[in-house]
Amino acid sequence: MKKLLLFSVLFSNMVLFGQTVLNSLPLNLNNLAKTQILNVEDEKTNDIYAIAWDNTAINILKYNKSVFLTSKFTDSIGKEANRSLMGCTISAEKQPTLYWISPNNKNILISTYDLDNKTSKFLNFDFPKNHEYIINYFQQNNAFYILGKEKDFEHLLLYKFEDQKCEIRMLDFSSFTFTYKGNIKTSFNALIKYYPIQKMESGTLNPLDLASKTSKFYVVDDRLILTFDNGVAKTQAFEINLNTGSLNEKTFSKPDSENSFETSNSFYNDKKLFQMLANEDELVLEIKDFDSGNTIKNYSFSKNDTIPFKNSPFFVQINDRKPQQLKNTAKFLKNLNGLTAGISIVKNKKNSFITFTGFGEARAYYYYSENPNDFGMRDYYTLSKMVYFDAMLNQNLDFISDKQSEPLAMDNLFYFLNTHKNIKLYDALDLKTYRILSYYDEISKQFIMRKFTDGFMMGDSGNPIIDKSTFSNPASFKTIN
Repeated sequence: MKKLLLFSVLFSNMVLFGQTVLNSLPLNLNNLAKTQILNVEDEKTNDIYAIAWDNTAINILKYNKSVFLTSKFTDSIGKEANRSLMGCTISAEKQPTLYWISPNNKNILISTYDLDNKTSKFLNFDFPKNHEYIINYFQQNNAFYILGKEKDFEHLLLYKFEDQKCEIRMLDFSSFTFTYKGNIKTSFNALIKYYPIQKMESGTLNPLDLASKTSKFYVVDDRLILTFDNGVAKTQAFEINLNTGSLNEKTFSKPDSENSFETSNSFYNDKKLFQMLANEDELVLEIKDFDSGNTIKNYSFSKNDTIPFKNSPFFVQINDRKPQQLKNTAKFLKNLNGLTAGISIVKNKKNSFITFTGFGEARAYYYYSENPNDFGMRDYYTLSKMVYFDAMLNQNLDFISDKQSEPLAMDNLFYFLNTHKNIKLYDALDLKTYRILSYYDEISKQFIMRKFTDGFMMGDSGNPIIDKSTFSNPASFKTIN
């Protein structure tokens, strides 16, 4: 559930926005149910590679930093068949290397493509017997990493693939103390089984259901940061050096209240840890320096307070229904009660955009029967509830109110996807000053790359985005008293 995709529901006035077609290329992809697109940037040369493959062929497109096509290589699909593409790295020889996972998740096929000589070569990597499952994977500094769990031991395994070699580091958590719900001692294995570790993406607003997760990890330069918020008393964090595998534990206490907090969470961003705590009477935000642990800012709001810096109304959403406005802070905190708190932050050049949220999900069932005389069969379904509101912090981490704020590049990109629902096959690449969306147009049989920037721009494309200034237009919503 991505709140960003709700913009078409929440906005009403229309303007033109910053997105430009960079290029398009005729491309024939078959069997779109078994097709993927992947973008990757060579961090050393800033060349951009786009990979598009189907059940018969793989197409590798190379663009220079000005996004002009400089090379194209099409190879037949053979050993890659029936596998899923996980990621791509660029070797020192500027050769793209792709990583294909087997259906049983026990083997990685590594394929390297020479775009100059139009050749390819393959290697196989079998996960060791002590490997249990994959937590997630990522690309960093032209290397491909897989974070996995080791069987039976209190260890994680970090696989680093680079230049057709794999280095495995064991991350040992057995010497650290972990608690369940803040005060019951538990093992590391039990903790991550009950609270699976979720990867947070940098440079984008993470989906709010993921931001509310208890266990998270972030990739920052040459570090991996894990955070655990399984209790309201503290955030337990681990800083892992990707080069050495060294572990450094950090503990961040959470502020106290006269009334005990019922839910809390944290989010790491820009060398700071943002801690959110809430109960039916109070909402607290504390910002700490991640390196020193010192508190930089502390904000507290009671249910009777008006929050002047809100850049959106309070919203509540049940399942995928249209969001509804909540009248005041007290109603927001009441609806947050019983949910898991979450906080998501993304920073642009000057300001940090922050979303406070709560998310909950439950499994329910009903009985149905084709014969009225029968008791019926039990049929399960999922119920979800989410509350949230948006705010903004300046460079000094002071809240500022700016309901006329311009959309970010990611807002424009998600809005474009939401208003072009026929686009099923796409990938996005985050560059320093803009974002690229690569997608396949089934009708024109074109591979298209679009550039999205922050702000409103009068472009030639004429594609509209809805003005964020109307995000809080009361006429657009039903208010819950």
